[in-house]
Amino acid sequence: MQIQGDYNLQLPLPDDSHMKSAIRFALLALVLVIVAMVSALTAMRFAIHGQEVAVPALIGLAPPDAERKISALGLQISIERQYYSPQVPEGKIMSQLPQPGTKVRRGWQVRVAQSLGQTRVTIPDVTGQSEHAAELNIRRRGLDVVSMAMVQTVGIPADQVLAQSPTANATQVAAPKISLLVTTAAEPQAFVMADFVGQSLGSVSRSLQDAGFRLGNVNVVAPNGVVPDAANANATGAPSLPGTSVVPPDQSAVPAQATPASIIVSQSPSAGQKVPAGAVVNFEVR
Repeated sequence: MQIQGDYNLQLPLPDDSHMKSAIRFALLALVLVIVAMVSALTAMRFAIHGQEVAVPALIGLAPPDAERKISALGLQISIERQYYSPQVPEGKIMSQLPQPGTKVRRGWQVRVAQSLGQTRVTIPDVTGQSEHAAELNIRRRGLDVVSMAMVQTVGIPADQVLAQSPTANATQVAAPKISLLVTTAAEPQAFVMADFVGQSLGSVSRSLQDAGFRLGNVNVVAPNGVVPDAANANATGAPSLPGTSVVPPDQSAVPAQATPASIIVSQSPSAGQKVPAGAVVNFEVR
């Protein structure tokens, strides 16, 4: 049997509505992923910041009351210092760290200082005592020497307490720590030695005495600069003064001894050298 006729076989084409549905589904899935990520970040942020609390004010509270107040917020308290205070009653908290209102995480430790009240220790009078005796006197009462300054004085013995702070029997002392002012030996007054070479011995001697110095040995030298032998000179019976040398017979041109008119040719200490008050000055003259 033969079938006659023309037949066209056509495949179905994709519908536009199906394409649009697929796109909408993809966009919806993307939006859901973004929302999930934002939700996760928001939840993490709330979880972190939800653990933060503001530090309450604890100053003026007794430690048990402060501990109850701070434990309710999930914080801890630590008493690290104790100080004397004329303002805060004994046993109360006088300072805290962190400060009130500071944001901290739960479990944070708040450090506080407790008041010991007004000092009940009498501040001793240690003026006039030696440094060592004053320190012993202070520490024996449970006090501390916080600083010590030294000062040079005239007419007051060294190593003596000249002043103290706080003063003896002081009240309303915030902390029982004492500062001392102690005397020390004054350094001797120093002078710069003047140049006396070429001047007469008499005028120089008067100047030295007026300045508080002492005249030492005065030796007479020959014109050639040689100091005569005192032994040979004395053998001739020539007169001499203590501290001076006279010339032997063969140097009769040189004076037998120093006179106020003798001219200074050298000095010891030398000019420009630092010397203490009352120093001895030696000369060579001709």
